[in-house]
Amino acid sequence: MAPPSILCCTQFMEDDEENVKKVQANNNYKDDTSKTKCFFLYWLLVLLFAIGVITVAALTIARYVDFLKRTRGPHHHPQQVDQKYANALQIAMQFFDVQKSGKLVDNKIEWRGDSALQDGSKEKLDLSKGLYDAGDLMKFGFPMAFTATVLSWAILEYGHHMNAVQQLKPAQDSLKWVTDYLLNSHPYPNVLYVQVGDPELDHNCWERPETMTAKRPVTQINASFPGTEVAAETAAAMASASLVFKKINSTYSDMLLMHAQQLFTFADTYRGLYSTSVPHVQTYYNSTAYGDELLWAASWLYLATGDRSYLRYVTELNGQAFADWGNPTWFSWDDKRAGVHQVLLSRINLIGEKDVSDSGNLELQMYRKTAETIMCRLLPESPTATASRTEGGLIWIAPWNCLQYSVASAFLALLYSDYMLTSGTETLYCSGKLYKPVDLRDFSISQVEYVLGNNPMKLSYLVGYGSSYPLHIHHRGSSIPTNADTGCKDGFKWLDSESPNPNVAVGALVGGPFFNESYVDARNNTMQGEPTTYNSALLVGLLSGLATSSTVAKSFTT
Repeated sequence: MAPPSILCCTQFMEDDEENVKKVQANNNYKDDTSKTKCFFLYWLLVLLFAIGVITVAALTIARYVDFLKRTRGPHHHPQQVDQKYANALQIAMQFFDVQKSGKLVDNKIEWRGDSALQDGSKEKLDLSKGLYDAGDLMKFGFPMAFTATVLSWAILEYGHHMNAVQQLKPAQDSLKWVTDYLLNSHPYPNVLYVQVGDPELDHNCWERPETMTAKRPVTQINASFPGTEVAAETAAAMASASLVFKKINSTYSDMLLMHAQQLFTFADTYRGLYSTSVPHVQTYYNSTAYGDELLWAASWLYLATGDRSYLRYVTELNGQAFADWGNPTWFSWDDKRAGVHQVLLSRINLIGEKDVSDSGNLELQMYRKTAETIMCRLLPESPTATASRTEGGLIWIAPWNCLQYSVASAFLALLYSDYMLTSGTETLYCSGKLYKPVDLRDFSISQVEYVLGNNPMKLSYLVGYGSSYPLHIHHRGSSIPTNADTGCKDGFKWLDSESPNPNVAVGALVGGPFFNESYVDARNNTMQGEPTTYNSALLVGLLSGLATSSTVAKSFTT
């Protein structure tokens, strides 16, 4: 037997070994627990990281989709079609076919035929194409060029909308019918033919274009007898159209741009009112100034070329002289200032090239400020809202062809609304009140709804739309039966007839109501009942913008 001390030591050692084993077992248990905790913590972090990545990706995709929606180009699919406005657009587009002169191609208007095939032949020019101005058989170059510019603008902004409702090709075809004429009317750099027909002779006859017998003289402007405004407007038409045809027919686009640049140089070098050089137009399309057309043309040339000399022209060189900053005006065939503010400031200041729009250009800021003033006075609840509107809410400026101003205002408001959306501009400040893009769009809708029949007369002012529209419009071709054998003078019996027009001029937008919202449907009521091509171009632009809910593209060239 071992001594007690050894026994104690041995027991202690056995106890110690047992303790060590317990400690080791406990440590092993702790190690296993720690490993388990680390395992779960690791996968928790992985899961959280994955959730974060997915969230960021989802937000990025959502923002990108929103970006595409706001900046979609003509090849992107627009959103849901508004069938009401799509139908109205299809009707409005037909008026260009009603007004075509020359040898018709794929004629869609059964009561129309070839006409004016010899226009320009004595000068060895082919001026047979183009559009008859209104209810007469004149070709006035000034309003015709404006029609082309506005139609180009509509296609550039809303061509993807038009395409969604099968109206893009008709718009392009009608535009080319005009630009073909304009190209032929500019045979030399400093010569432009601005009119076909004598308005006095024409207005002393009431006959169909297919059988007209009145003489068709042509009128030109040149270095000795200048016409700055009509030359500049034609330059704007060609520059804007060059953008429309850039990807369709590059050769044709280049030709348009070359003529546009020549005409702008001609207009700017030889300054003078065309209504002074061609006095007889004063009764029909008397121009009040030419500075606005110079700015308008230079703006479109900048957009078409990217040449900043044109931008400099409209800002530091001539903005102060011609833009009339701070004084809002009404957009029309005669006054382009409101359009300049829209095209120039909105395309450049809001969504143009960043180094230009963010350059602190004082003149561009003045353009934008004036455009905001224009928008604020259109909004009916704005503190600065114009009083120039009927009780029914229609913008009403003048008794003669009043719808030109309301439709033009609605078109500009819709464009500005979409420019705000595309640029991410959330609000418009109007003397203490804030408005959103949707407010401008709602105003545009109010105007077109009035035109389409939501008015005290319950009358659609767009011929062919709805169940009630004017039946006696002031229009020669529409009012004379196709089998009539009447000539120049005896054709006036059709003007005086109280019967509805035998041929419906589908798509014609008449002049519109008086300020008291009444309308007299009589053929000799020229003030209210005569349609024009430029009214139609403005309405086509407005309806195209409303045909779907998508907005404008960021660039005309991409």
